[in-house]
Amino acid sequence: MNNTGYYSSHKGHFFISPWIITLLVFWLFPLLYSFILSFYATDVIRGTSQFVEFQNYARLFNDENFLAALKNTTIFVIGTIPFTTILALIAAVAINSNIPLKGLFKTSLVIPSITSMVVMALIFSHLYAPGGYVGSLMRIFGISPPAKGLLLSETTALPSIMAMDIIIAFGYYMLLYLAALQNIPRNLYEAAELDGAGAFGKFRHVILPHLKPITLFILVINTIRSFQIFVEIFVMTKGGPLNSTLTAVYFVYDAGFVKFNMGYASAAAYILFILIAVFAALQMKVFGSEKGAR
Repeated sequence: MNNTGYYSSHKGHFFISPWIITLLVFWLFPLLYSFILSFYATDVIRGTSQFVEFQNYARLFNDENFLAALKNTTIFVIGTIPFTTILALIAAVAINSNIPLKGLFKTSLVIPSITSMVVMALIFSHLYAPGGYVGSLMRIFGISPPAKGLLLSETTALPSIMAMDIIIAFGYYMLLYLAALQNIPRNLYEAAELDGAGAFGKFRHVILPHLKPITLFILVINTIRSFQIFVEIFVMTKGGPLNSTLTAVYFVYDAGFVKFNMGYASAAAYILFILIAVFAALQMKVFGSEKGAR
């Protein structure tokens, strides 16, 4: 019996070894190596590396481009997550009810979120271009769009990308809400009806309490995703005009793979990592304290 258990245990380790090796090689090793690298001034072209202690981190907080990237990224996160979450919830509740053509409605909302981000960014680049659909729509409502297009104006470039992100992303989170809604026991709705609760009463006292766990999950993963926005910026604006769409991950890419200063890029990446961890911890603490209060 003992030998059987021994061999069964080692067989299990054998089957999960590809995942463990992948984790060590492609996640844990780069994570640790980049942390060490963040204390060095590196030049990949010349092949030089010098230990500079915390100078990379100190330099970052005096770097106007990095501070602009953090500011733009924070604006992006705070400005998109509430809208994405609320729209996803509204769409999920609507689809969960008996609305006509709800299958077509659900599919049309999900398709943008599963389409390649490069493709979606190129589509929206054309929509935002001078003479594009969005500019024409703005003129219909008496609003004058920027002459060079929405993506080449400092005031409209970042909001335009934020609007695109909301439109693309909320369909995925709608599916998560929809799965949670379908797991709410039917008898809870019936009990609420017996107590005289209307549609709003059922939403407030039945739906919302049961959606708090999935809401926390959505907020955390959406926060992580939003802080890491890169493809949209790379395809659409390259951080311009005048750094108005420069984000933290694009700053890391530019420092590491354009200017070849891997140590500086690693330090910026770790600051972003800490910022994401703080935001996620605050969200879990707020929702956890609400749960504990009940």
